[in-house]
Amino acid sequence: MSVAIENFVKAIYKNNSNDVKNTKPGNIAKLLGISNAAATDMAKNLANKNLLNYEKYKALELTKAGEKLALNVIRKHRLWEAFLHKTFDMSLHEIHREAEFLEHETSNFLANKISTYLGNPKFDPHGDPIPNANGEITTIDTSISLSNTKEGKNYTISRLMSDDKEFFDFCGLNGLKYGNTVLVTKQFSKNKMTQISINNNTILLNEDFTNIIYVNEIK
Repeated sequence: MSVAIENFVKAIYKNNSNDVKNTKPGNIAKLLGISNAAATDMAKNLANKNLLNYEKYKALELTKAGEKLALNVIRKHRLWEAFLHKTFDMSLHEIHREAEFLEHETSNFLANKISTYLGNPKFDPHGDPIPNANGEITTIDTSISLSNTKEGKNYTISRLMSDDKEFFDFCGLNGLKYGNTVLVTKQFSKNKMTQISINNNTILLNEDFTNIIYVNEIK
């Protein structure tokens, strides 16, 4: 499959997995930086290949074959992120950027070798689940966004759902990393802001951040 096809099905899968779940061609076009017409043409083309279901003005839905392809690309991407982070101690933004290129040039054979070398990890450094060789995600996601947390509760950071460099720079400077613990000290629901305490520092975050930082409550 071409890079364009792999990126298209991956974008549909990932967008259908987030809270927004907007997989209409126009939104996929925006994510990939292509025109609406190009996205529609690609959708029709992939429908003919039985990779997705296309209906005018409707959200795009991957077929089983399309989902398998998307998960295979995602597996390679996240394995590369885990490898680069462990081997070279690269930043979260750097590993994402490089994995975007490497995912398309990696055979299933090499992906399996990388997984074995890393001890078959189930999560990448962002906290995203890594599909297994059969294209299956075997972990159960019970995390919630930081914006939906309760005051006075402690949480473990489980996912950082972004590819923005400034976001990761901010997270790195403030200890907002996968596996770290935060205390939610105040929810400003009217202004959609969340105050947290981490490493003896108090941070006030707006919903642009709290909607893409996912956590699990410590009970």
